[in-house]
Amino acid sequence: MMSTRLPLNQRALGDEIIRLGQQVRLVAFDVDGTLTDGRLLFSDDGSELKAFHVLDGQGLKLLERIGIVTALITARRSPLVERRAADLGIPHVIQGCQDKGQALQELCANRTISASHVAFMGDDLPDLSAMRHAGLSVAPANAHPWVAERVHLQTRLAGGSGAVRELCDWLIDVQAQREAILRVWLGA
Repeated sequence: MMSTRLPLNQRALGDEIIRLGQQVRLVAFDVDGTLTDGRLLFSDDGSELKAFHVLDGQGLKLLERIGIVTALITARRSPLVERRAADLGIPHVIQGCQDKGQALQELCANRTISASHVAFMGDDLPDLSAMRHAGLSVAPANAHPWVAERVHLQTRLAGGSGAVRELCDWLIDVQAQREAILRVWLGA
């Protein structure tokens, strides 16, 4: 599959990609390299540190506002991921996952959501099984090339630097929800 960079103007995308985006009802995200820049930072006492971008968090909250369910599926276990998910109200957090595709299939079955209505965003080889299951696969700009060449869309921004927000905004646009979202903040 040939990857398409996520443009600001959705008309540049093929009708099929736009249709896939219009059908999304659940979006699952890898964490390290997608919601973060992928670096693993440890303090002197051994505690882990992660940096999450505030724009990505706002995008995830906006998806929930328009009825798109969000989930995190990650191979690592981290109390920081639990905390960030709780802060954002992300209802599904699957950590320590060795088969992300199976985890995504189980999540879809539990939520009775068809795979064709699911998007998955990830950056590296462990994400490929989930991407194969999802109707729409997306990678951040910094994704490993073997992954980037197999997704429907690739963002212009890197993981941890607004890539998640870029996808969220695109989904809001293709689902014709931008004006509804803006009315909330404009008080109209």
